[in-house]
Amino acid sequence: MSDDPQNLGGVWYGRYDALGYVDTNSFVARLDDDGGAISGTITEPNTSGGTGVRRAFISGTRSASGLRFVKQYDGGALAHAVRYLGRINSDATEISGTWIIVRHHGIFTMRREKFAQTDLEREEEVELVGPHDALFRR
Repeated sequence: MSDDPQNLGGVWYGRYDALGYVDTNSFVARLDDDGGAISGTITEPNTSGGTGVRRAFISGTRSASGLRFVKQYDGGALAHAVRYLGRINSDATEISGTWIIVRHHGIFTMRREKFAQTDLEREEEVELVGPHDALFRR
């Protein structure tokens, strides 16, 4: 776990909208943040008439309260890249901004839960005790 309060590593839940279109698209992003170098994956529903999900890889940079990354779909009919530019809130739990590809652009927002170290330690303690023992502790 990083000591950097702006570290973006973790699971993010988001949505993006294309300006001029009614539909909102949701996604789940798994990010790694290595001192501001961002990498990861995005999974989203396939809204282009198919079934299942679409996957993309991301790479970019975090700098102060800014984030830039490129989302590269993993092939098929959507083998293109999308550029994102976002602003990170003060406790690094929300990022919002814009995206652009050749003829389309829009906005995005992504959020995550951040847990205090004491909450994580308490959860580990419950897991170590076991599910049956935890039922009787109060």
